[in-house]
Amino acid sequence: MMEKLRLIFSNIGLNTIVDIGIVYYVLYHGYVLIKDMRAKQLVKGIVLLVALIPISRILKLHMVIFILNNTFQVGVIALVIVFQPEIRRALEYLGRTSFTLPTIEKNVETSKEIIKEIISATTSLSRQKIGALIIFEKQIGLDDITETGTMLNSNISSSLLINIFIPNTPLHDGAVIIRDYTIRAAGCFLPLTENNLLSKDIGTRHRAAIGITERSDSIALIVSEETGYISYAVEGRLYRNIQIDELETLLSGIYLENEKVNIIDKWRSRNEDKKR
Repeated sequence: MMEKLRLIFSNIGLNTIVDIGIVYYVLYHGYVLIKDMRAKQLVKGIVLLVALIPISRILKLHMVIFILNNTFQVGVIALVIVFQPEIRRALEYLGRTSFTLPTIEKNVETSKEIIKEIISATTSLSRQKIGALIIFEKQIGLDDITETGTMLNSNISSSLLINIFIPNTPLHDGAVIIRDYTIRAAGCFLPLTENNLLSKDIGTRHRAAIGITERSDSIALIVSEETGYISYAVEGRLYRNIQIDELETLLSGIYLENEKVNIIDKWRSRNEDKKR
């Protein structure tokens, strides 16, 4: 036994380690991508069908084998068509790199001022129960989304954000897209999430926030017009009714690279403390 193990390890070279690492990376990140998507159930079905093939051969179920073989031949094309959004998201995910440079160099003092302006606008909108949806663009561009709205390319200010979302104004019905220190566009239309497991009390604004974060690495900030609660969405997940300190932490993670913290873990810890 020891001799066999020694022989196996003696044949392991750098190319073998790289090979295993690539397979692990693809499988792990593939699982991360599909675990919260509608493709999760589909993957289970595919695994079941794959398992049926050897079983059918052992039991000599010729008709079943014929159907399964032809199903897989046509099924690959059907999967590409039906799950085009998921495939696109997966490719965008793999295309992100840690060495991507920001659009502009971020200045700490300017960043802190921007954070104050956004917090001021958000808290004011929350207090007045005025609905708002603000999207922070990150590495994946949102040019296709900004084209659905009105281009502004304006400096970020509390007064401008508040005025955009005032009811019955031309741009209030839609999302604001922010890139770095600039309000790129307002009145933008976002894709709605197709997640059927969401609670029925989640409205269109929140579903749009989840939808855009499912398709990109952006972060969505939402103010509910029914309750005034401040929420945010990231990676297709919605975190509701956050407090001002959590909002500041979230914005610091966006604008102050050296002060990044895991806002999701902090949000979960707060809820666990409440349960105790």
